[in-house]
Amino acid sequence: MRIRELMKLYAQRRIRPQEVIEECFRKIEETKHLGAFISLDYDGAMRTAQMLEKSFTKELPPLYGVPIAVKDLIDVAGLRTTAGSLFFKDNVAKEDAFVIQQLKKAGAIIVGKTNLHEIALGVTNNNPHFGPCRNPHDPARISGGSSGGSAVSVATNAVLAALGTDTGGSIRIPSALCGVVGLKPTYGRVSVRGVMPLSWHLDHVGPIANCVEDAWIVLKSISRYNAQDPFSQKAPLREPDFEKFPKGIRILKVTGNFVSKADERILKIMDEACEVLEQLGALIEEKPLEWLKDAAAANGLITQTEAAAFHRERLKQHPEMFSDDVRQRLMEGASTSGVDYAQARKIQTMTKHNFKQLFSQYDLLMLPTVPIVAPPIEGENAVEMARRLTRFTAEFNISHLPAISIPFGRVDGLPVGVQFVTKWWREDLLVQVAHAFERSTAHS
Repeated sequence: MRIRELMKLYAQRRIRPQEVIEECFRKIEETKHLGAFISLDYDGAMRTAQMLEKSFTKELPPLYGVPIAVKDLIDVAGLRTTAGSLFFKDNVAKEDAFVIQQLKKAGAIIVGKTNLHEIALGVTNNNPHFGPCRNPHDPARISGGSSGGSAVSVATNAVLAALGTDTGGSIRIPSALCGVVGLKPTYGRVSVRGVMPLSWHLDHVGPIANCVEDAWIVLKSISRYNAQDPFSQKAPLREPDFEKFPKGIRILKVTGNFVSKADERILKIMDEACEVLEQLGALIEEKPLEWLKDAAAANGLITQTEAAAFHRERLKQHPEMFSDDVRQRLMEGASTSGVDYAQARKIQTMTKHNFKQLFSQYDLLMLPTVPIVAPPIEGENAVEMARRLTRFTAEFNISHLPAISIPFGRVDGLPVGVQFVTKWWREDLLVQVAHAFERSTAHS
């Protein structure tokens, strides 16, 4: 079911929020072997549902009675925010994060907190403290991360949407591997107040959903300027025209050595995606952007250095409490020289400049979300996997550009994600094209 369909049923009084929540928790129980959730709040969700039923009006808020899961890095008052770490296993949030306040104002019902890679520093979501998060298409494979639980909760239809965070690809990677839609907005579009930081200069909050329109509805509800958040930015959010495709739109398909590292079958799917876009009326060009490699590497260095700064005392006093891969990356971050960090921040500025020039010629970029399909849980080293899976996503964190991953095609029966990227603050254009593409393909 989609959000629009549910809202119609509510408006016609054909279904009640309590019924929806009961069904939601039935599905959560049915799929609990996948490890999507760390904490559940059945009582709180039912109380909210009852309250919504009593306050029913003809003019329903945009997320009235919509069950939503929240990555366990984001504070929900009265629930634990564990960050998937032993350090925070008893950390009960005193107040809602700003994004949660916005969701509640829009009528959403928070059902629980989702599993993640420890402190969000990784992409496998193989969490040794709370259990691995498993791919719903093959439970022997990873969900991807770090927002793996959020992606799985949506992919199993336990919830209609979920919140994730994205510092190097953590919304888009699990969305691609689990076959759902993941939307990373422009940096600063969504407030991070009340969200445990991983990297102050790279963290984004955004929605995961089963379709582009649902992701957009959630994004609209949480996109508010927050004067109490030093990272929040004020910018208008334009409304997309979902009824038509912007014919003549210029899309650059990224090619060259950088992209050729992907599975050949995924690259073939990208060619098929281009054919769909051309039939819709897009003008496709191909061009290598080899400087993306340096941007991705700089994003990784900034991430682990700033993460080490935030977790400095914990790393110093009890390093053994971190999982092996997270401890390794934090220690690498702690040993980063000021010169190397400064160089990475220079690359960030140059990357933004390069994209500014690029988007004077093109409207959108397209490339795979990830270079491979979901690997086995018992696979290669998690640190190496982080570098591999963020290859096509991290560039858009360091540059602060909005990006979306949508499912298209399969390899070995596993989902593949196509990624679209556009200029700053043009999420409307991003979702307009993604929605038309989605509607023209099997995923609609």
